[in-house]
Amino acid sequence: MRATGKKPRGKEPKAPETGPQAKDQINLTDEESRIMPSADGFVQGYNAQAAVDVASMLVVATTLTQQTNDKQQVEPMLSELKALQDRFGKPDTLLADNGYFSNTNIQACVKQKITPLIALGREAHHLSLEQRLTPDAPEPETADSLVKMAWKLKTQSGRALYAKRKSTVEPVFGIIKQVLGFRQFSLRGLDAVTGEWKLVTMAFNLKRMQVLEQGSGKSTSKSLLAGQN
Repeated sequence: MRATGKKPRGKEPKAPETGPQAKDQINLTDEESRIMPSADGFVQGYNAQAAVDVASMLVVATTLTQQTNDKQQVEPMLSELKALQDRFGKPDTLLADNGYFSNTNIQACVKQKITPLIALGREAHHLSLEQRLTPDAPEPETADSLVKMAWKLKTQSGRALYAKRKSTVEPVFGIIKQVLGFRQFSLRGLDAVTGEWKLVTMAFNLKRMQVLEQGSGKSTSKSLLAGQN
């Protein structure tokens, strides 16, 4: 209405005020926790992450955050993995679902010379026989990391490698919840809960190493994948 020269009706709008408001609420049990989306709706909690070795299913690194968006969690996990290189070597591939996809995350992997295989969208669970037998398209002649990753995800080897995410990191979180019975944190505060998450994944690793020892299994793969809780 100002464009027509007429004075707008009502009160002049006020700019939004920063800082806590009188009616704002906090969680009195753990004020550092946040509302997180889950399969059952929304819960008050934290976003727990884990990097899992493809061959052994051992958790090799963990992070925990108040942020709900997984897209922000790749770089912190890469930093954790980089700190372990002297002892465990550098991962060659990072597998992650579409929740972790961003061009920034792709470039972060490439910068550390790790091949990213991050889903570009919802992946089809069952390909037709024709799709499974179709020869791979030629590798694109480009320096664009996103284009290269998109091509790799469509190759037979890329699909087979990405499929390992569902049989490694997802079962780890399932076992932690269903077998170990860990469904909620007992401690309060970001630092304390971070330590509790590391303790829980350590307990999982102990059980997993017992299984590997019984089966004389030895991990040789350096491929890693990021998971979410």
